[in-house]
Amino acid sequence: MDIARVVGADTRNDGYCSGNGYMVTWALGHLVSLAIPDTYGYTKTAEEDLPMLPDPFRLVSRQMRTDRGMVTDIAASKQLKVIESVFNRCDSIVVATDAGREGELIFRWIYDFLGCTKPFRRLWISSLTDEAIRKGLEELKDGSEYDSLYTAADSRAKADWLVGMNASRALAIVSGSSNNSIGRVQTPTLAMICSRYRENRSFVSTPYWQLHVTLNGGTSHRRFFHPATFDDRQKAEAAYRSLSPDSSATVTKVERRKSLQQPPLLYDLTALQKDCNVHLDLPAAKTLDIAQSLYEKKLISYPRTGSRYIPHDVMACVPGLLERIMAMPEFATSAGILDFARLNTRSVDDRKVTDHHALITTGIAPEGLSEAEEAVYTLIAGRMLEAFSPCCEKELILMECRLDNMDFRSKSSLVVSPGWRGIFCRKEDRQDDEPETDEGTAVFAEGDTVPVSGFGLSQKKTVPRPPYTEATLLAAMETCGREIADEQAREAVKELGIGTPATRAAIITTLFKRDYIARSGKSIVPTEKGLHIYDAVKDMLVADVSLTGSWEKTLLQIERHTLGPDTLSSGKRVPVATIKGAD
Repeated sequence: MDIARVVGADTRNDGYCSGNGYMVTWALGHLVSLAIPDTYGYTKTAEEDLPMLPDPFRLVSRQMRTDRGMVTDIAASKQLKVIESVFNRCDSIVVATDAGREGELIFRWIYDFLGCTKPFRRLWISSLTDEAIRKGLEELKDGSEYDSLYTAADSRAKADWLVGMNASRALAIVSGSSNNSIGRVQTPTLAMICSRYRENRSFVSTPYWQLHVTLNGGTSHRRFFHPATFDDRQKAEAAYRSLSPDSSATVTKVERRKSLQQPPLLYDLTALQKDCNVHLDLPAAKTLDIAQSLYEKKLISYPRTGSRYIPHDVMACVPGLLERIMAMPEFATSAGILDFARLNTRSVDDRKVTDHHALITTGIAPEGLSEAEEAVYTLIAGRMLEAFSPCCEKELILMECRLDNMDFRSKSSLVVSPGWRGIFCRKEDRQDDEPETDEGTAVFAEGDTVPVSGFGLSQKKTVPRPPYTEATLLAAMETCGREIADEQAREAVKELGIGTPATRAAIITTLFKRDYIARSGKSIVPTEKGLHIYDAVKDMLVADVSLTGSWEKTLLQIERHTLGPDTLSSGKRVPVATIKGAD
């Protein structure tokens, strides 16, 4: 009700507020939806009816599933009548639904369903503070500026209908069961989970061996490893026995270089959900609910963002926001880390800001938060401190030595200045060049002859890739299953991901609700029902992760005006035909 209060619509009526020349009403989520197949005459689950291709699609008041089948949602129908009455009584419309793809779709479908033709302008804001609302009302955009956003959302919804309805009925015909559900995004996601699970369960671990020697540096030591591993135990033991006891090694190489570890980018929704799962053990859907609550309490910017950057005009507000964050008890020791004269601007790039900029705080002091809300807010605030802090400075040391005609190597890393890593001081922020085990601190000079204080043969074994957690599944959805460690490289392929930041949590939740997946500790594993679905569709295009990713890119190009709205029309029918032909 913040908008109603700001515009002075203080009189509360049934389904709307009024006052000061304004009438403010609201939707209850999606009040209007695409009609089910029965509406078009597809009442039987029969092969001859496939593929179902409505032209045109029809909009209906929101339906709900009951024991008697699909029926009209009474609450939705009632609110639609209120909105229709408000539309009829007003001269023009200000659209203030969520400033994103789904928010645009909610309004446009209501507008079309009610047959409204009155002009409308768009309120587009990234924060619900009074200041942001007033500024947005002063800068209203013509509704047509968001036509491409609506077209992309509408195309996505219709593609979901075509794939979901046709594929589910096709699977029912093939399997003889009508209780299974297929979806454009949910099925490739399930396929990734099942494929990883099967890979993990069928993995056969094999042993291997690695030689190491320890050189004595007086008061300290350093362990060196033979770069090659042995798959054969006898060969490994023979190499071990060939090393001379009480011998000395010659240091053949010493290389020292400085390294800068850049701070992480600001959060978008997916990055926040991953971190909340890792550090707070929160499911993605719960994180979204909490972020939405923090947004509605005016504590953070718009949460469903897909960008990890802010524009330069927002950067002007950042120093003041950082000062407020550093006043929080959790970050009392951060004062010496940030250099306000030279804030890190890696997360500042106008070209990489999408509909909404990255998640940031608003400067309003948090009060009365639940434990979970406080924890998520602290992560967002802490990420802001990290993102604008200096790089972590390290010294990398590489040494090589030779012993009995065999080469050995040692790598180590010394943190010279922690920079951004001093905000949370997490072990998880280590990089691959930082050994987790203590290999010693001794430093030798090239050409030194150093006594060997010991040598050994370590037995290790190959390990499978683990089942997905929610954090790693979100990362896989973002990159279409590709494992990409580098943050900037991940950003470059985000347009090929499956789902969107706003929908990925809902997809995972849907798979849980339909009993296709379950939790095993922190891991996500398929159920028998999920594996049954996977076995039925794994070779079909509907389960193809890369195809779904390419659709997401096409939808994004429609949104950005680089492709027309009919681009998906022919391509989206391919998987329908493929499933229909399955046997």
